[in-house]
Amino acid sequence: MPLNFAFDNSYARLPDRFFARQNAAKAPAPRLLAYNTALADELGLGSEASDVELAQIFSGTVTPDGAAPLAQAYAGHQFGGFSPQLGDGRALLVGEVLGKDGQRFDIQLKGSGRTPFSRRGDGKAWLGPVLREYVVSEAMHALGVPTTRALAAVATGDTVLRQTALPGAVLTRVAASHLRIGTFQYFAVRDDRDALQTLMDYAIARHDPQADGPAAFLQGCIDRQVKLIPQWMGLGFIHGVMNTDNCAISGQTIDYGPCAFMDDFHPNMTFSSIDHQGRYSYSNQMHVLVWNLAQLASALVPLNADEDAAVEDYTIRINKMPEALKAEWLRIFCAKIGISTPQRDDQRLIERLLALMAANHSDFTNTFRALVDGNARDQFSDRDAFDQWEKDWKARIVNEPDPQALMARSNPVYIPRNHWIEQMIDAALEGDLAPMQRLMTVLANPYTVQDGAEDLRRPPTPDEVVPQTFCGT
Repeated sequence: MPLNFAFDNSYARLPDRFFARQNAAKAPAPRLLAYNTALADELGLGSEASDVELAQIFSGTVTPDGAAPLAQAYAGHQFGGFSPQLGDGRALLVGEVLGKDGQRFDIQLKGSGRTPFSRRGDGKAWLGPVLREYVVSEAMHALGVPTTRALAAVATGDTVLRQTALPGAVLTRVAASHLRIGTFQYFAVRDDRDALQTLMDYAIARHDPQADGPAAFLQGCIDRQVKLIPQWMGLGFIHGVMNTDNCAISGQTIDYGPCAFMDDFHPNMTFSSIDHQGRYSYSNQMHVLVWNLAQLASALVPLNADEDAAVEDYTIRINKMPEALKAEWLRIFCAKIGISTPQRDDQRLIERLLALMAANHSDFTNTFRALVDGNARDQFSDRDAFDQWEKDWKARIVNEPDPQALMARSNPVYIPRNHWIEQMIDAALEGDLAPMQRLMTVLANPYTVQDGAEDLRRPPTPDEVVPQTFCGT
């Protein structure tokens, strides 16, 4: 094929119990919906393929030379309950390529049909979640958040049965890897220490080449996640399904199922239709992260000659996480209000603002951006209360070197709001991809005010509110 994948499939060279080799289901009428040419260039794929050829490749209908398609095995805690075998039930790792900078990337098809891990599922995806992940993951990248990327979206010509018959689609996802906490749990629960050691050695070579053993590897994973989740919080992002099988060793955001960016701020906001107890609510995400990394630590204990000493060491590392997360949270939110060097009392100043926003149903994104523009007062019904906060805030930033510039690069103008995503999907179901293309154009520069895009800053009207989101694939 005209694309130059130059595969080097290191994961496929691991022992057979790490995966199941599997080809994608052939699509009856593949049609290219979106192709990320900039990302393709970063991956060194070239640009000679036609839309028809791209649709054939990225639907899984044609397997490129050198590919080694497989479904990865993993376990995971899902909403706190442990499943010893999950695995890629609707995705295939096609292979790995080295980008222009020498970094290794997985190329994965999501929604490409049944695998041995599918259980009772059909292994397919419908159009809506594919387009949602395409747009949101690329928006996250533009916002500066570590994330998997979207390379292509293809309509398959299949009909997928959910609550109703829906058009099928496949997303091509690019990731630093698809290793998860659940990958380690898969072998730990089986007491397969050889495989666990092989997996850790592989993960260290790929993500932590300076790590000299399981403790250093664990710390690397902790450090990456401690940087990631406060970034979510600073954008009002709710992942929605922070299971251990959705927590990547690489520190990238992965698996955009029932994710959402909040409009009105509420600390306990949830969107996922299956999160009945609020386990993965906005305010609980940092707590859940600590719990998830404790599960990774537990899985790594058997790799130590002195397991008791490892438990003691790992417990100390995990117990340090809340303070590290709070410090990173404070750094991010201080930047959002123009403070470059956090001080002790700054947390109270931020918490006062967030409490006001919750009480006044203020829009999260627009309120912080309005601090840049000088009209944040308009986001509050209790303006006297805001005026008092603003007085204290201005006194705090009076000696900051350039608070306006710091706020401008810390507070986006545009996010992929739920109602615009839903309207984009509705239009795509009617064959109109223009709303998606417009969203992609604007969200590629989220920190810059753009002519003709004022409507994309608008929160939903009451009839546009999206109260729930769904996994959907």
